Amino acid sequence: MARILIESVYGNLQGIKSSQLKQLQRLYQQRLPGDCLTTPEFAQRIAAISTDLGQPICVYINRRGQVIRVGVGTLRQTRIPPLELPRYGAERLSGIRCISTQLKLEPPSESTLTMMAIQRLDALVLLTLTGGGFERRGGGATGYIKETYLAHLVLHPETNWTVSPPLSLDALTSQDFSSLVEGLEEEFRREFVGQAVDQQGDRVLLVGLQTDGITTQRFQDGLEEVTRLVETAGGEVLQILKQRRSHPHPQTVVGEGKVEEIARAVQTIGANLIVFDRALSPAQVRNLETQIGVRVVDRTELILDIFAQRAQSGAGKLQVELAQLEYRLPRLTGRGQAMSRLGGGIGTRGPGETKLETERRAIQRRISRLQQEVDQLQAHRARLRQQRQHREVPSVAVVGYTNAGKSTLLNVMTNAEVYTADQLFATLDPTTRRLVVPNPVNQEPLQILLTDTVGFIHELPPSLMDAFRATLEEVTEANALLHVVDLSHPAWQSHIRSVMSILSAMLIAPGPALLVFNKIDQVNGDTLALAQEEHPQAVFISASERLGLATLRQRLGRLVHYAVSC
Repeated sequence: MARILIESVYGNLQGIKSSQLKQLQRLYQQRLPGDCLTTPEFAQRIAAISTDLGQPICVYINRRGQVIRVGVGTLRQTRIPPLELPRYGAERLSGIRCISTQLKLEPPSESTLTMMAIQRLDALVLLTLTGGGFERRGGGATGYIKETYLAHLVLHPETNWTVSPPLSLDALTSQDFSSLVEGLEEEFRREFVGQAVDQQGDRVLLVGLQTDGITTQRFQDGLEEVTRLVETAGGEVLQILKQRRSHPHPQTVVGEGKVEEIARAVQTIGANLIVFDRALSPAQVRNLETQIGVRVVDRTELILDIFAQRAQSGAGKLQVELAQLEYRLPRLTGRGQAMSRLGGGIGTRGPGETKLETERRAIQRRISRLQQEVDQLQAHRARLRQQRQHREVPSVAVVGYTNAGKSTLLNVMTNAEVYTADQLFATLDPTTRRLVVPNPVNQEPLQILLTDTVGFIHELPPSLMDAFRATLEEVTEANALLHVVDLSHPAWQSHIRSVMSILSAMLIAPGPALLVFNKIDQVNGDTLALAQEEHPQAVFISASERLGLATLRQRLGRLVHYAVSC
């Protein structure tokens, strides 16, 4: 590391004289014994500089006893950004301790202790100042420290840290620092190993924001849905943090205090991923990752990840890749040193092309190529539909909220072998099967085509809507729709509204729809009565228990006859 970087002084430097700045820079030349928090001489020297400045200062030291950062101000003002800290997990401390001064004669504040937890410091030493002291002949200082406090992280269900009572400087410097750190890390390692047993996927901290216009019930339903999405993607939600604001914070979605709480919770529970229950802008993701130091994803990226896992056919994989690239493109900015500029050199204009520009151009080329392939897929599906229409076989598209039971219904009615599971987006690729229903005019067998489509979800990401337009055209080109609703879900009414909203946003209006309430074997009488009262024309079935399927076939025949004759 260059000398100019080693001797950088951070924090609030306004009004500091050059002689004072040199004193701060000289602290980088100090080397402390590895088994003690600090020496009396070093602590007094820091206190003397702080007294002269009239401001608190913070000195960060690694386990080799080297000063690695000097800052003027509080722990919050001088903290090491999470991305610059050494790599560490929930079972480790950062390997850095901080010696901080304070003008007031009081223990460290909760804000200071929060910063200690976020940086996962080995220890925090707080020196409270007398306001005076004197310099010894031949160097050194004394009398500048009133009392000291020692704080460090702990494993406790009710608190993240412990703070000592006021200590004399001699009592502080006699502490065995090496034993303290080794004991703490052994406790963290034991706890981490216990938590990590059988843990394969991401350890997730879920963050929910309730803004004006969102009811408490809808907010809670949304959190439960995102929890299911995380589980479907192979992760585990360890903790949920909530905040209520009139509107999202433009830079960090949640408020500054909540960001600190999130960072502290990440360290406490050992999460390696933060998931928000809403779409985030690229700038918000960057700001959060910079302040917290853990990967942040939003609801859209989570859904895209599930789609990438679920896509089986070439068409499905093609559409998912297109959606992921379109999502990723505006989020390339601010990728840190990996995106730093390349050297220009002789014979070039300016500083040369950046890695960021190179990657963006490559993604744009790939998107253009994928869009052409999706257009070809669209044309191919259109030809297949024309062939079916030429044969005069009416088609019905099965639509509904994800996990409503569409694939199970298709399997039961047509003996298809579509993958089914109690998961969100268990199937992505459309499956078409023939089904015989009674003709309502003469009761003779009538052949129709039943197509299972991708499940809908509340606020379906626009990139998915665009990428899956070839698949969704199965809905707009069908003669009629079979709208399947999971009546056992607490938010079934909201699910109906979400599906209808997505259908109404399509460029071509779909045909007439038959509402089918599924999973009636899992609901109580009151819920069933409410649904029958609100939707008297609906059909009520249980696909898994094969209840009401004969009635559904009769109603399907009437639906198709009506759609074709219109």
